Amino acid sequence: KHREDCNTHDAVKLELPEPGTVIRFKDFNCSMRVPFVYYADFECCLAPISTCQPCKVDCNGNHQSFTIKYQKHNAISFCMYGVSEDGFSKPPIKYFGDDAAHVFVKSLIEESIRINELYKSEAIVPMQLMTKEQQEMFESTTTCHICGNYLGDDRVRDHNHLTGLFRGAAHNKCNINFKKPRFIPVFIHNLAGYDTHLFIKEFGKFENRISLIPNNEERYISFTVSVEGGIELRFIDSFKFMSQSLDRLAKNLTRSQFKHISTYYNGKDLNLLLRKGVYPYDYMDSIEKYSETSLPSQEEFYNRLNKQHITNEDYKHACDVWTAFNIQNMKEYTMLYNETDVLLLADVMENFRDVCLNTYKLDPAWYFTAPGLAWNAMLKITKVELSLLTDIDMVLMVEKGIRGGISQCSHRYAKANNPYMKDYDKSKPNNYLMYLDANNLYGWAMSVKLPYANFQWSSTDIDVMKVSDDSPTGYILEVDLEYPEELHDVHSDLPLAPERKVPPGSKMAKLLTTLYSKEKYVVHYKNLKLYLSLGMKLKHVHRVLSFSQSNWLQPYINLNTMERTKAKNDFEKDFFKLMNNSVFGKTMENMRNRVDIRLGTKSKLVERWVSKPNFKSRTIFTENLVAVHFSKKKLLLNKPIYVGMSILDISKTLMYDFHYNVMKEKYGSNIKMVYTDTDSLIYDITTKNFYEDMKHIIGLFDTSDYPNPNQYGLPHVNKKVLGKMKDELNGRIMREFVGLRSKMYASNIEDNH
Repeated sequence: KHREDCNTHDAVKLELPEPGTVIRFKDFNCSMRVPFVYYADFECCLAPISTCQPCKVDCNGNHQSFTIKYQKHNAISFCMYGVSEDGFSKPPIKYFGDDAAHVFVKSLIEESIRINELYKSEAIVPMQLMTKEQQEMFESTTTCHICGNYLGDDRVRDHNHLTGLFRGAAHNKCNINFKKPRFIPVFIHNLAGYDTHLFIKEFGKFENRISLIPNNEERYISFTVSVEGGIELRFIDSFKFMSQSLDRLAKNLTRSQFKHISTYYNGKDLNLLLRKGVYPYDYMDSIEKYSETSLPSQEEFYNRLNKQHITNEDYKHACDVWTAFNIQNMKEYTMLYNETDVLLLADVMENFRDVCLNTYKLDPAWYFTAPGLAWNAMLKITKVELSLLTDIDMVLMVEKGIRGGISQCSHRYAKANNPYMKDYDKSKPNNYLMYLDANNLYGWAMSVKLPYANFQWSSTDIDVMKVSDDSPTGYILEVDLEYPEELHDVHSDLPLAPERKVPPGSKMAKLLTTLYSKEKYVVHYKNLKLYLSLGMKLKHVHRVLSFSQSNWLQPYINLNTMERTKAKNDFEKDFFKLMNNSVFGKTMENMRNRVDIRLGTKSKLVERWVSKPNFKSRTIFTENLVAVHFSKKKLLLNKPIYVGMSILDISKTLMYDFHYNVMKEKYGSNIKMVYTDTDSLIYDITTKNFYEDMKHIIGLFDTSDYPNPNQYGLPHVNKKVLGKMKDELNGRIMREFVGLRSKMYASNIEDNH
């Protein structure tokens, strides 16, 4: 059995945690606001590249796609801005010139040396005299402000070593370990996709040690550069926390939240800068154009890559900025555009840090991505201790049971006909195309009982139908299942027990729903109970893995759900949903997919690397910078993947239960599922009035986004309640549906409000 499961993976030495190893929250330092944070951005001169365009049609007359290089992006200016404790802030650092990338790196290194001097022990500022209220709080508090645990006589006064301000009462040990970071975060929006390539090569000239968190040889989640004095520059992509354009993010802030940009610009002209500026990227293709003394025409703002012109409103905004700030040439316009981008990013990110510190008591500046932040926030709030699997056969079995969300097109075409349509045909039966979506499906699955400890092999003589969903002990089983032929027609739209297989005519394994019987199928016991209740037959149980389970994740899910209902803007709504979903992603993080790529700046070091037996490939960026890719020699499997596997399986029970025990039970042969994608279902339902039907099962739906009042007479209920089904169109009528395959469909929507 071990070889059968193990041979499906690449050869590598596997390492497992020591028995008794648990994951718990221990990064208490991350609740300290990082004292120094930098924000930066570049602007580029887009020099044209002369090239021949490939033929768009091949020799057989078929249209073909192609890629051409038509511009070289050369950094022409930068702006960086440091946000720090009171008394240490400096105005934005700006520079214009064709050596902007080199000057940027040099300036950052100088800033890091300045900050390192402030961090030295002799620079510690004594604590200021405490107020009467602070003294009373220090004496009466019963919890450590750092770890949150009981605080007795072992209490000390914790204070900020840079400002001298009293922070709270803490354990002596917690206070000693509550240390300032030895890194300086540098946030750049879309760092991974763009800005990295503009300046990372410059570090090769300084021979600094560079460490990576890579996606591949040319795209990095983050990279860290060691500089003088043992301090590091940590480059972080703010897009990994806030995956929206800077323009959209800035629109979510109120006037009072633009603290940094209003420090340097004020008065009536400030309003012009509280949004993303307008810039003629493609037009600026030579150094001479930066000397032009007027704004280019509106046509020159055309974006060649997106094939878009700017709007009249945007061009008027650019003209207003030029006039209001007395711009003399395109160089000044470029520098203002560059600076306002950085100040807007600072305001957006600083407000984001405030939200996280207020909600989770964690500063995002300690982390590389939102999932990393979410994972630590979850551990901190739940106080859970997750046992790690130390038996390789348990690990392989759980890995075998990890299957993503179902996405498939079951019927190619459907057309509606009902009284709410303008061209309703009374002579034909009434039918409705309904696009239903489960509220935060993974959030719902994370709120139920999940495994956390006491993993052991159990007897295969088990009757899962007698195991309660609320049992303190849960099971993952490896079984053989038979799919009786009498179920095939009834289940043809959405077969049970999906499995990863290579479909006919394909080379890639995909998650398929089939009517085949299953062999050695790894499944959570709740799913198995549902499958058996819907008619599948259990033929054999091969292995049973038992564990302790509880609702340990529910407090964290409820917190984010509550914060989402209180959200003041779309970003906060999306963010708190992301904080739930990101935790799910971390629970099934596949360590096998991680890559080992290192950047070398010294020739002897690179020579030593390429001579290693696990050397795989290399990419030469410059004579001073080389990326070396290694095959993994060993792999430490230290993630609680059993949680992710359980969440994925349990989430399917909600969708299957709703489909078979609600919709199919009610409509029988009068319903067809035409499309599904993880948490959504598109139905073709033949019924007199579906909205009247909804009223009889209103407890299953979230109708809070319907107009109030609405033409269907539906009350507003279950706003944002996890697991409730929601009409994705909120009462608008889907007239037609066309689906070609998974992720490829179109619908015709009639707005009749």
